[in-house]
Amino acid sequence: MTTALPPALRPWATQLSLFPEDLARHLGPHVARLSAAVGTLRPRGESEGGEPQGYDGLSRRGPFDRLLVSEWLWALEAPEELVRRAAFGELSFLKPAFQQPRGARRTVVLLDVGPDQLGLPRIAHLALLVVLARRAEAVGAAFTWGALQTEPAHATHTGLGGTSLLAWLNARSTTPASARHLSAWREALDLSRAPEDVWLVGSSRLGRLEGAEGMSRVEVSEPMEPGAHRLTVDVRPAARVPRSVVLELPPPEDCVRLLRNPFASHPQASGWMPRKADRRIVGFSFSGDGRRVLLFSRNGAVEAMAVPHSPRATVPKPRRVQVPPGQQVIAAGWRYSGGLLVLASHLGGYVMHGQVRTPEGFRKARYHAADDRKRPVLAPGTPPSCLVSWVDPRGREHLWLRDGNARLFSLAPPSSVGTSALGLEEEAASATAEVNSRPLCVLRPETGGTSRVRISRLKLLGEGPDRMSPINARQGDAYFGYAPSGGHPDAGLLAVRDSDSDWRLFLDTGVSVITVPDGYRVVGVVQPPAPSPPGLVALHPDQRTFSFFSGQASRMLAVATGPVVQAAASHGQPVLGWLTQAGEFVLWDLMEQAVLYRAIPEVTT
Repeated sequence: MTTALPPALRPWATQLSLFPEDLARHLGPHVARLSAAVGTLRPRGESEGGEPQGYDGLSRRGPFDRLLVSEWLWALEAPEELVRRAAFGELSFLKPAFQQPRGARRTVVLLDVGPDQLGLPRIAHLALLVVLARRAEAVGAAFTWGALQTEPAHATHTGLGGTSLLAWLNARSTTPASARHLSAWREALDLSRAPEDVWLVGSSRLGRLEGAEGMSRVEVSEPMEPGAHRLTVDVRPAARVPRSVVLELPPPEDCVRLLRNPFASHPQASGWMPRKADRRIVGFSFSGDGRRVLLFSRNGAVEAMAVPHSPRATVPKPRRVQVPPGQQVIAAGWRYSGGLLVLASHLGGYVMHGQVRTPEGFRKARYHAADDRKRPVLAPGTPPSCLVSWVDPRGREHLWLRDGNARLFSLAPPSSVGTSALGLEEEAASATAEVNSRPLCVLRPETGGTSRVRISRLKLLGEGPDRMSPINARQGDAYFGYAPSGGHPDAGLLAVRDSDSDWRLFLDTGVSVITVPDGYRVVGVVQPPAPSPPGLVALHPDQRTFSFFSGQASRMLAVATGPVVQAAASHGQPVLGWLTQAGEFVLWDLMEQAVLYRAIPEVTT
């Protein structure tokens, strides 16, 4: 919550708490001025009737059967005074109260996202959404809003939230608003019956659209003056006198933040981090336990960063390993006790940057492939693999990695003499993770030769090939996921693909089947707060929108600023990460629906 707001902005504290404190202070004065121009949404009064519900205070007018009992004393003690008080309106009457059908009331806001309103005018739109949301909340009215040029079936929002506001900010159109767009919204929201409180927000041309009669309007314009940094807003309520407001805009860098992502904190305060060109992030993965994120840079560096625990948290300095020239990063991992490990290929062998645990303590390690034809490979466009670690009862650390061809390799514990072996352990592994401090792997069904294995298997690594459990899913793609409780006894929350569109979720209560529409790409599985059931996180075919599919109706989670080239959900915490084509890396809190960390490439000129 934003608690340091000036007293004048406290009425909008709930809505302004969506934004970082510095942006809330910039947006707050605009909200206050627009609120005064818009006015309040009058609650239904006594004249509108309703079911009687006792009395509510006193009134100077009313029938004598509601005259206050104490006033009747004048009739006994001073009848002339009673007549005088009645003539001058000084008598007190009980005021009746009525139960109002508030749930049927609503405020509807339709915003123009066409070329007339792109850029700075949308800052006024943002402040107006805060005003109208609070205005509706004050009288118990529903609040519905959307972008005029979008399809109502996919872009109707109720209430204000970070995800809906981000979706609106990314809803830009090259098509001016037309009567066709307005007609679609009128039909979808049933606005044909003399709408009570509907607002059109955009340029003055909206008032000339067919079907805009009787609607309130807010016209936003940007002065065409050199050096002008302000907006003119004309508020035209349907039943009130129009008012004009001039909004002086915040500094340009804060305007950019309001228009791109107003929910990220200031770069100096939290996780908005510009990165130099040579340190641009080209890939990422979550550590074996899901508690850290591993970042792979263009210059060959690997960073292990703790995930911020809240959008306001300061990001600690990450652990970093710079691989020397001539070496290629193959895999990386993080251990709570032991820190960062980076495996790199070098001169036909493999060298480990970082130290591996042995019974005698930590030591450096080198590896060689027993069979030159079976070496781990990196698939084009994919990041290096994640190292999964396990320490056996004798104090020896075992490591595994899954390469770009979904093959599982094991790294033997360091030997006292020479190099250790790096060998192929499984031909088809779809997922690896550390769950409850145990390394697990999901193996795909075997389809070649005379094999009878037609379903996936869950394997406990490090304890022999016999430690396998069948998983009734026939395609094998798998994801380990975050769930505070209710997951599979051995694997926690686990999702495995059974067919082209069906996924099986393995829980402690049984198996749940979830269907994902064609074109969506599943990137993880998560258990949101109750009462929502566990479900799958999937990327929309537009390569920007993330949706959540479960036993309930699907819903949108987040929208990226550009096409997503890589995305993954952690199995150790409710965090989704994605990397865009432009090099922007984002960590998104799936519980709070907010940005935890954002890294953007530094702009060079």
